Amino acid sequence: MIPLPPPLLKLINHLSRLKIKPILVGGFVRDSFTGHQTLDLDIELYGVTSLDALETALKPFGKVNSVGKSFGVFKLSYAGYSIDFSPPRCESKHDLGHKGFEITWFSELDFATAAHRRDFTINAIGFDPITNTFLDPYNGVHDLQQKILRCVDPETFVDDPLRVLRAVQFAARFDLTCDECLLALCQKMVQQGALDELPKERIFEEIKKLLLQSEKPSIGLKLLEQMGILRFFSPLDQLSKTPQDPLSHPEGSVWNHTLMCVDTMASLRSGEPKHDTILMLAALLHDIGKPFTTVMENNLYNAPKHAEAGVEIARNWLFRITEDKALIESVLPLIHYHGWPRKFYRNHAKESDILRLSTHVIISDLLLIAKADFYGRIFINENHEEFEAGKWLFSRADALGVLHNPPDPLLMGRDLIALGQEPSPRFKVLLDEAYSAQLDQVFSTREEALRWLLEHS
Repeated sequence: MIPLPPPLLKLINHLSRLKIKPILVGGFVRDSFTGHQTLDLDIELYGVTSLDALETALKPFGKVNSVGKSFGVFKLSYAGYSIDFSPPRCESKHDLGHKGFEITWFSELDFATAAHRRDFTINAIGFDPITNTFLDPYNGVHDLQQKILRCVDPETFVDDPLRVLRAVQFAARFDLTCDECLLALCQKMVQQGALDELPKERIFEEIKKLLLQSEKPSIGLKLLEQMGILRFFSPLDQLSKTPQDPLSHPEGSVWNHTLMCVDTMASLRSGEPKHDTILMLAALLHDIGKPFTTVMENNLYNAPKHAEAGVEIARNWLFRITEDKALIESVLPLIHYHGWPRKFYRNHAKESDILRLSTHVIISDLLLIAKADFYGRIFINENHEEFEAGKWLFSRADALGVLHNPPDPLLMGRDLIALGQEPSPRFKVLLDEAYSAQLDQVFSTREEALRWLLEHS
């Protein structure tokens, strides 16, 4: 039984009085067994005579979004839930891609037949809120309990190439193991180029679910490798072939380190999706330059300037999955400077160095990436070492007021105008020189800044 709040019961009883049988399906039902919570709810409505009648039936509960009406889907925001309503349906493949389906609606379809179109058994569980019973024609509850990811029907599973990536993110989110049939099926689909049919926006959505909703994204990343998908995300496929110094990285290859780094970063997520996406991508890509820079020097592996080299490699990689330029430009500085906290700590960096660093990267975010990088490895001693460099830089940057933003310039164009100067290209040159002097702590107050301006204008 799934306990439902009174507002949802009110809606369900209303539909029932109209001879419409509501069946809860999808993630809301699945998550009731896993302890996860979601406010997204899918309800299949049996006995619907027409879509217009359905729209009329829903109107007392709020504004009905009919954008998906041509597909038989209505959306409603109600009682804190985002609800999708649709009649039961069958699908048949008629064209390439995840959208190449012909959909047929059957108001009197039985649940087992309607659920047959779903991808995995764990997503083919229904709940009848009128009788308080679960409908489980494909043993999805058993698979959840046994932590197995199994497809409903191997013959229809291959119709949608997106399901390969869905398998990856579901396995990671719910700590599931793909059964042999599903794994072989996905490997075959990948070999046959199924992923080539997918637009990058849909690929990115699945990657985000993997990175943002898994306690251990490494489970999904390993599955990407096992299924042969990493070649689509090259040069991630090169990380496992890139060795590291066994003293500093006993875990082995750059890939092993990256997996541990990403899992550590997952434990540091804030819960704000956009911010977490930036941090998780930075953790995933922070060493992407190492395959191109790793050399053997004095019998030790070293990757000089791998962070700098990784910036353009990461930029190209990110553009293959998203057009979000702001997101990309937020990730790249974290890759470039991910090693600087420890470098600054070792070299006893000056305050001016920290001030200048704050103009290139958000230091609070950088410290999270550096922390994930530091702890994303095997420690030879049982007790993990303390990330002293992170504590040191946090304290210094906090005292300087630049943890989250660079310092505001003490001098502005209006100060030059106040001195009687006419706006000109020289303004920018002089203001840049002034800000550079401020970062070098030549002056630290407005009064000192104005005196400096008088001497240099």
